[in-house]
Amino acid sequence: MIKARGPVWHKKHKDMGIIPEGLHGLDKQATWGKSRTIGWLYGHGTFCITTLKVPIVGIFQWMKNSGNEAKRMEQEIIKYVGLVKKVLMDSKADDQKLYFSLKKYYKMQLVTVPRKGMDKSPLRKKMIKEMMTKANKKDFKKRSVTVEPMQGLIDNIFDLERCWMRGDDSNRWLFASMGIAMQMAQFKAYKQQRSTWDIKSEVLGV
Repeated sequence: MIKARGPVWHKKHKDMGIIPEGLHGLDKQATWGKSRTIGWLYGHGTFCITTLKVPIVGIFQWMKNSGNEAKRMEQEIIKYVGLVKKVLMDSKADDQKLYFSLKKYYKMQLVTVPRKGMDKSPLRKKMIKEMMTKANKKDFKKRSVTVEPMQGLIDNIFDLERCWMRGDDSNRWLFASMGIAMQMAQFKAYKQQRSTWDIKSEVLGV
């Protein structure tokens, strides 16, 4: 979640299509989104996928800040059918239909954090039992060192506390370019058996 360039358009005004007097330089296409860590934010979203064993960005793209991350994950990950066997995502992916769809149609094992108290139906119990194996729990813990920090690395390299540009189209191509630059630098470092984290100079030099 990245703050929009310009002022905040409060939700009640945005919903009514009202731009208060004196509100200049507004990004009208930005949307509201909420996370557990920072709360509500008006801006644009980013979607990132990385591999579990080798810390290299697979995808870094723009998405609506108000978008559904679990649905976006499904759209992106099914492109890798036959290559990806296990998908790990936070509690936003705790969706029974998503779980069994990935398993049945794409042979992918989803591992996420089940919501508390949501273990009553037979299908939910089956889903949780299949996810909460020793091996899956071990892999899920690895996200904290190979997956979660990746977004922070990108934010740091590109100083992404606030969007550089306004509008969906502008940020879409800009974020995609950032993702490609990251991939190129990290792959080069990996091939040279160097750290795929210490790449800031290479990325900014692309």
